[in-house]
Amino acid sequence: MNNIIFDFIGGKTGDWKVLKTTTLAGDSLPKVTHIDKIQSSLLNRFEGLWSLKGTISNLRYTQKEEKVQLEAKQPDLGRKKATYAALIPIKKSEAWWSLAQDERRDVMEKQSKHMHHGMKYLPAIARQLFHSRDINEPFDFLTWFEFAPEDEPAFNELLGIMRKSEEWKYVEREIDIRMVRV
Repeated sequence: MNNIIFDFIGGKTGDWKVLKTTTLAGDSLPKVTHIDKIQSSLLNRFEGLWSLKGTISNLRYTQKEEKVQLEAKQPDLGRKKATYAALIPIKKSEAWWSLAQDERRDVMEKQSKHMHHGMKYLPAIARQLFHSRDINEPFDFLTWFEFAPEDEPAFNELLGIMRKSEEWKYVEREIDIRMVRV
């Protein structure tokens, strides 16, 4: 599944109806009513107001033991009861990217406890991280979450914890797009 490219296409049609878009930092995206998430290529062929690309890649900041724990608890996307989704594109600052990878890992895990907090909300909340920085996209990461409507309060709690962390001091652009499956 590594290095598979996906397009997130915002427009007037799609499998996911947009309920709410909140720009938390930086420039917003044009408003859309629907989003389609499709496997694609690096070619720019889409019908919509905007398209964001991301690739499924290796887990760059995850250690082996954490990966084993994550794989044991992480549910697959597309579960029938997970009719809510969130697409959260994030761009981090140059200060973040000027840190060495071990320094970024330190901020994520020792200071922010990114994996520790995220694991508490599994299996209720499924997620997939898409890397965009390496393919010259406007965001560094696209994070896709799926959850049941009754798990939305837990999802909001998780985001609140993450957004108060040391890691989020490096976020310069973030948009939170909430959806329901059509």
